[in-house]
Amino acid sequence: MAKLNIVLLEPEIPANTGNIGRTCVATGTKLHLIEPLGFSLSEKALKRAGMDYWKDLDVTTYLDYEDFVEKNPNAKIYYATTKALKTYTDVQYEDDCYIMFGKESAGIPEEILMEHKENCVRIPMINDIRSLNLSNSVAIVLYEALRQNQFDHMQLKGQLHNHTWE
Repeated sequence: MAKLNIVLLEPEIPANTGNIGRTCVATGTKLHLIEPLGFSLSEKALKRAGMDYWKDLDVTTYLDYEDFVEKNPNAKIYYATTKALKTYTDVQYEDDCYIMFGKESAGIPEEILMEHKENCVRIPMINDIRSLNLSNSVAIVLYEALRQNQFDHMQLKGQLHNHTWE
């Protein structure tokens, strides 16, 4: 079973993290939050954006980037950044990989990116746009990783409430 991981490095906006948490619950993805956070995990806005799904979220927090690396020593990490040389569709996501996103105001520090050049990926955009919303970016890249893993463990067909498809 594919077990993907989303990593948020110092997220600042509670609604984004709540939306990402909901996406993680809907996809069976583990969420990793690296402090400092720009909000409290008990903040109402976070729970509102995550709806009643937050209690079902598989989430781990870390004191800082070094703590994350120490506790996940063999992790295959992809770094999502607007500064990457290749797109998010140019790599093959392993079923237990980690996809890291930086904070809304600054992204992932360039020092980290330089150490992992081959694992940096970007979402194509026109030149006039600084970046996409963080929760949208997570959904785009995560669903590509899930697609590459044949949406393992996910429900592929929906059902009507008052009718049948047959």
